[in-house]
Amino acid sequence: MLKDFIKLETFLTVARERSFSKASAKLGISQPAVTQQIKFIEKYLACKVIERKKNGIKLTNEGEELYKIATRLEKEIHSSEQDILKIINKEITFRLGASYTIGTYVIPGQCLNTVAEAINNSVKLDIDVSDEIVQKLKDRKLDVGLIESPVIDNALIYREWLEDELVVVSNVPIPKTLKTEELYDFDWICRDEGSHTRRVVSEVFDELGVSCKSFNVLSEVSNTTTVLQTLKKSERNPERPVVSILSKHAIVDEVANGELFEARLRGFTMTRKFFIVYSKENKHNAYVGKVVNYILAGHC
Repeated sequence: MLKDFIKLETFLTVARERSFSKASAKLGISQPAVTQQIKFIEKYLACKVIERKKNGIKLTNEGEELYKIATRLEKEIHSSEQDILKIINKEITFRLGASYTIGTYVIPGQCLNTVAEAINNSVKLDIDVSDEIVQKLKDRKLDVGLIESPVIDNALIYREWLEDELVVVSNVPIPKTLKTEELYDFDWICRDEGSHTRRVVSEVFDELGVSCKSFNVLSEVSNTTTVLQTLKKSERNPERPVVSILSKHAIVDEVANGELFEARLRGFTMTRKFFIVYSKENKHNAYVGKVVNYILAGHC
């Protein structure tokens, strides 16, 4: 079994995630495949290593011992991989893709520099919509993607990364907490139909019983930067604020400088997840693994 570390990796992932289903998602394999690999280990060792509980899983005594051994092996393998990379000294340009909001406002230039230092190679950032990032990953034009929505594809692995909050943004002061009926008193800058932000907002408004068709929409634009510029250049009329809905990450500087003002809906928080995504083919790629772990560790 030691020659086939994949099964031990599956065991470690189940143990750390405390869930067969979460391990399945993280490894990019089906849940039955996870179960089958754990059963193989238990048959090989002739003992139970994992017990299923209502609130997750629990390692048996034998499972705890196996976990310690497998963890030592994992560290040795990772160390050896880094030594091999040093020998190869492979010069590559790591291709990182990001959606517009993430690429422009969440990933600072300094982050790209530190990622490049971590893998001892250059990093190129490609900014596009989430759907296109996913397609470029499938076409092998990107190594890792950072997207605003899990555009699900069975060929890819998705890792939850950050939680984002969408807020109402105005070009003049407005109440920090808004009632749903107050939304009809504004002039709106909306995202276009294909935008993930638009889809998230539409779902929230539908739940609140708000009809976007009744809004006074000044324009529909394609990306966050255009929304920001349009808001800042619009007439500042306290009687008729111009508003939009944007990621809190995109307006940090403008809010701090008093150029824009944010508000939230009473009794409701608009949140979404940012995801790290990469091809299953790159699951054991040392460069991909290092970049993914670097970002997940909070260095960006």
